[in-house]
Amino acid sequence: MRKHPISRIIVFLSKFFFELFSFLSFLVFFFKKKILSASLVFEDNKNSLVKLFMIKRGRYSRSFLHLAIMGILGIGVLLAPFLASTYPVFSNSSSVSALESSSQPQSIIVGEDILRTDISQKPRDKIITYRVEKGDTISTIAQKFGISQETIKWANNLTGDNITVGDELKVLPVTGIAHKVEKGESVYTIAKKFDTNPQKIVDFPFNDFANPETFSLVEGQILIVPDGIKPSEKPSIRREVYLVQGPVSISSAGFTWPVQGYISQFASWYHTAIDIVSPIGTPIVAAQSGTVSRVIVGTWDGGYGNNVYISDGSGTETHYTHMSTISVSAGDNVTAGKTVIGSVGLTGRTTGSHLHFEVIKNGVLVNPLPYLQ
Repeated sequence: MRKHPISRIIVFLSKFFFELFSFLSFLVFFFKKKILSASLVFEDNKNSLVKLFMIKRGRYSRSFLHLAIMGILGIGVLLAPFLASTYPVFSNSSSVSALESSSQPQSIIVGEDILRTDISQKPRDKIITYRVEKGDTISTIAQKFGISQETIKWANNLTGDNITVGDELKVLPVTGIAHKVEKGESVYTIAKKFDTNPQKIVDFPFNDFANPETFSLVEGQILIVPDGIKPSEKPSIRREVYLVQGPVSISSAGFTWPVQGYISQFASWYHTAIDIVSPIGTPIVAAQSGTVSRVIVGTWDGGYGNNVYISDGSGTETHYTHMSTISVSAGDNVTAGKTVIGSVGLTGRTTGSHLHFEVIKNGVLVNPLPYLQ
């Protein structure tokens, strides 16, 4: 007996939807499994990615951003024909029509310096070779690159000021010494050898470390030692020691020194702050009056360790880092030179007890010294 056509259709649709449901169920299961597997792989490698982008305070994140931007531009180039054909506003003809229909005459004003090339002032991350030109002296070359004359002499084994046109000179990115690491050396022994502070070696953003948290070195690597002095020249070069007797009277800018000690590192292009060395536990007072805006405790926080931000409410913040203890909470009102906000410590990225002190003006780090004097 033959089935009625309607019955056959119902049977067919039942099988179709059953198979479709089975297929979709399998598809959902498949993608859930793949997504779960991908998530587990990502979770396993997440810490490695974070370390890669955070090492040396984000040195590799710039390359990642460049690749990401290139990828976005590539996608834009591929989509351009589709956009032009689908949305006429993106096409050249549309732009031309708009210009032609405009009753206002169009003009382009070209300045006198249209062909001028501006040289980028990007900080240098390595030693470069400079060929001496006519009229050059050790002094003018040092001034040109913003380093000391001694730095050029030490890097090129020069005993005098005599140089000739065509000579090739090694030029360091900062004042100091370039040192090839020997077996068993550490940032502490190298700093002692060249009469500088180990924190300066650690803070220079282009120095590599096998472990950024312990500052371990690899034999044979070239290390930049900021403000280092050639051992044989130590007796002839005297360093000035800048003592800080804070807190003192409030400056005209409304600031006072936050702690007693001595300045081991001033502000530079790679270290827009002041480091004040003081024993662990030394009280830190608010350098400006205002409100505690942030308190960060128990984390690495990019190397700052335990740290406090104080805002004056008009765009200026002070930042206190590497603290061992913190005595205030977010929202507390503080008075410059009187309110103890915590104590000096060793938390975060530090080679010794000190206060890393920053001043932030409208979201931008500035040299703290003019505010404190």
